[in-house]
Formats: sequence, structure tokens, C-alpha cells
Amino acid sequence: MYVFPLLFFKRICDVYDEETEKKKAELGDAFFFYPEKTIHRFSIPEGCHWRDVRNATENIGVAIVDAFRGIEDANGSVLQGVFGHAAWTNKNRLPDETLKNLIEHFSSKTLTLDNCPEDELGQAYEYLIKKFGDDSGHTSQEFYTNRTVVHLMTEMLKPQPGETIYDPTCGSAGMLISCIAYLKEKGLEWRNVKCYGQEINELSSSIGKMNLFLHGVEYFEVVNDDTLKRPAFVDHGELRQFDLCLANPPYSISTWNRDAFEHDPYGRNFLGTPPQGRADYAFFQHILKSLNPQSGRCAILFPHGVLFRGEEAEMRQKLVQSDLVECVIGIGKNLFYNSPMEACIVICRANKPIEHRGKVLFINARHLVTRKNAQSYLEDSHIQEIADTYCNFSAIEGFSAIASTDEIMSNNGKLSIALYVRGSGAEKVSPEQLDEVTHCR
Repeated sequence: MYVFPLLFFKRICDVYDEETEKKKAELGDAFFFYPEKTIHRFSIPEGCHWRDVRNATENIGVAIVDAFRGIEDANGSVLQGVFGHAAWTNKNRLPDETLKNLIEHFSSKTLTLDNCPEDELGQAYEYLIKKFGDDSGHTSQEFYTNRTVVHLMTEMLKPQPGETIYDPTCGSAGMLISCIAYLKEKGLEWRNVKCYGQEINELSSSIGKMNLFLHGVEYFEVVNDDTLKRPAFVDHGELRQFDLCLANPPYSISTWNRDAFEHDPYGRNFLGTPPQGRADYAFFQHILKSLNPQSGRCAILFPHGVLFRGEEAEMRQKLVQSDLVECVIGIGKNLFYNSPMEACIVICRANKPIEHRGKVLFINARHLVTRKNAQSYLEDSHIQEIADTYCNFSAIEGFSAIASTDEIMSNNGKLSIALYVRGSGAEKVSPEQLDEVTHCR
């Protein structure tokens, strides 16, 4: 929680200086007549630069906090809260000598765009996030989802230039960044994509903002708040609608305001009100309600229980009848920190292709997982096999199957993959495995 904001602070100050020198060389004396906002992406107020903190000889923690708050205040909502609220002024934890050494270490690095391009620094930042996740155990689940699973979700949704992308439980914004990376890899325009996220955990939302910036995302908005209680993106009393939504909501939480959701002013209970002990279908309905009716599509990581639990049967039946679900994919175990659980990916489209209407594709990809050095992940070949099966909407013996709405309703609306995909790859899973309620994000 200390390295992340310092790295971000050093980066924006170095880029600020770089922008200044380039504009001075380009404009000469005319530089001094240009307003700052035409030269710099972000403002660094007087006294809030990296060098001001580096020159401090005592109470360095106070100097850091003052610089952070000054930069946040000078840049409006985009950077509000980006530096978090770590205990920089606690000298028992962070004496001046320790902070001075840390500042000097960072000062030895030049983090300009010329010296450290966005992609390189962004990759380094992702590495730090993963290391933080590896070292912090179960708390990492609050902001980090296995990136190979995220890449699979992105590969299936196929983001396009100019689209709006949303994650209502965005953690460190890895899903949003994956969409940007997809566009870059395909050689498509990515700077006109708009990214939106909401995250209840303050540290995670701060890291998410920094992560987006360091990956060079031109337009983003991340809000630190409770998505179910106070959705951040609302236009004229209605939920804003997006082209893409990727999400890994907290699994089966019980501490949420069910009574308020029962009378939700945004109509997010159109399938019904979920039980108090499991808010999965509250997040599910929020996401579906946030899809653009023409272009909207989503990929959501859920526990398998959402596919068959009896307490959600009525909502699930309405969901099936709405014909929003396009594909259900079962993925392998151990793809989440400190949990052997297996999860599923549910893909929905607000406007299915005609040939997919009244149908759902089921894919059993539980066996497509590699474990090495105590880490489980999807290989590129796994991602491609799953994504190709989805994109081709094809039935493959023992791996995938297509079921009609009528067939699913004859099974009481259950979306359990083993009901539809049969063969050697579709062995049954125990209810205990399917219904684990580990919190992963």
C-alpha cells in the first residue's frame, strides 16, 4: 500500500516535467502564454511535486500526504482518492529515515514516457499487483482475478474501438485493462475506449485508478462505493448502459441491504429479490440492467451454485425465459487464490444473433487448466479452444452442447453444465464443490 502510490506519484511528476520540456522546445517563449491544461494531462500544484517531497528533511510523511492531497484536489474527480489513506505520518511505522531512503531509491529511476513507455510500466505495475496478491494470501482476492481467466473473458467478448466498458466490482481494474490490451494486440484503436468501474474497497479502487493511468488509458472513471447500495453511474434516474461488462462479483455475500433492493428505484429486481444470504443475483441483475439494449454483452464469473440453487429457482427461470443467457462455461479448479473451488463464466447478450435466440451453449472446460510451481492457469491454447467453441457456437461431444430454452425449462430452468454436456469430459461434480462460497474478485 506504500509502493503503489509512490510509484504513481513519481510517474506523474516525471511525465509532467517531460511534457513541460517538450512544449518549451516546441513553442519557445510562447510556452508561457499557454494554459497548463493544454500542456499537461494532470496538474501538479506548486509545492506538490516529487522534488518538493524529496527536499523535505523532516516530517516527510506529512510532506507526502500534503502533496498527495494537493494533486487530488487539483485534478477533480479523475484522481480523487487515488493515493488512498495509508498511515504515512505514523513515525513508529514509517520513520523519516525510512521514507527518505524510499524516496531516494525512487529518485534514481526516470519514469518519463520516453524512458519507460506506458506498456512497460503498466506490465511492471501488474507484476507488483500479482506479487502483492501472492504475498498477502486471501486478501488478494479482493482486487485480483487470475489474469488468464480474465483474458479468456475478454477474448470471448471481443471489445471494439469506441466502446464503453464497465466493471461494477472492478478491484484493481484488471478486467478493464485486459480489454485495452486486447485492442492493442489486434492493432485496433484503443484510446477512444471509455472505461468505468466501481469498487467498494478503498485500497483496491485506488490501485485500479493508478493501474489504468499507468497503462495509458485516456478516459476512465473509477468510483469507490457500494455498487448495490449506491450505483455510481446513473443518468436521469436510470442506470447508465454500456457496451461491455466484465465482472467477478463477491461471491454469495450476506451483508447487503435486501429490503432496499426489493424496492430498487433502478428496477434491478426485474427477475426478483435474491435471498439475504446470497447476493449473487443482485449483482447479476445490476449487470444485465447496465447493458446497452443493442450492443450490450457481459461475461461474469460466478460460483456454480447460481446455475442450480433452489432458493434462486424462480429468478433463474425468468432469466432463462428472458433469453439473455448465451453461454455457460465451467472452468477448472485452483484458478483462485487460496481456494480449490471451480467457477463458471456466464455470458449474456442483450441482443443475441438471430441464430442463437432461444438457445444456450454449454461448455465444460474443467479439464483445461495447467498447474505449475503451485500456480494454476489457462494456457493460450486453452483460451483459444474455449473461445473458438463459443464464437463458433458449436456442439462438440463431451465438451460442449446447445440446449433450447424449452429443454432448459423442462429441467426447471437449471443451467448446470452436466445436465447438457455429456461424455468423458462431463463427469459430475459434487454439490460441495459446485457451491463453495469463497469470496473471489
